[in-house]
Amino acid sequence: MTTPSTTQNPSASPRPAAGASDLPTTTFAGRTGMAVGALSVPMVALYFVYSGPPPQWNVLTRSLLTLVIMAVLTAFGVALARLLPRDDTGRRAIAGQLTIVSLLTYVTVILFATSLEAGTPLAFPDRGMDPTTDGPLAAAMALAHGPIAHLWIAMFFLGFARAAQQFMPAESPMVPRWALRGAVVVGVINLLAVPSLYFGMDATHFYAINGWGADALVGLITLVWVGFIGLGIHRARKHRAGTLT
Repeated sequence: MTTPSTTQNPSASPRPAAGASDLPTTTFAGRTGMAVGALSVPMVALYFVYSGPPPQWNVLTRSLLTLVIMAVLTAFGVALARLLPRDDTGRRAIAGQLTIVSLLTYVTVILFATSLEAGTPLAFPDRGMDPTTDGPLAAAMALAHGPIAHLWIAMFFLGFARAAQQFMPAESPMVPRWALRGAVVVGVINLLAVPSLYFGMDATHFYAINGWGADALVGLITLVWVGFIGLGIHRARKHRAGTLT
């Protein structure tokens, strides 16, 4: 009876840490993250152009922008999954898995909410309805855009802050510390917005489920901070590239 050899091949090189040398992926993640932050500003601004029911072009344009942002955010998530650090066994930690699953779930929820929002002017083009407050789809859209999205994106930010700190050497961080601290703050802000479910649907109220504060402002802060995370990844990439040359 023979026993399997436990000696390792001396010519085999150890597996590099994720994100340590994958500069093309880091560049892609940084640029897509910053693109999400930049595109979110005009998208949210379109919600405040009209004080009353917006015209059809306004709703469809902001819905189209949302689709583009979610597509770019998906690309960012795929790149981020390649950069999150792994443990000594080569497996991504639970926090890292939670980060990616939560982000892609958030994208799915926003796409569902956008389909409800765009459906109102498409179904009733001549009635002058505000899809965020009027019609049978408004309540479902508000719940998806609000508490559901807040909870899942909070899990993304908090999971990312935890995962990026695990198994990551101090001399080669994935992102600067300010990006991680900000991710924690934005995650907590989103958690605080989840109970807006109990405060009605008057969009003029700050903490209503579809209010300008708990919904629009928190949503803007969320996507802009994704842009700052992308900026942090981009700056960390430049630092690593400088140390290699």
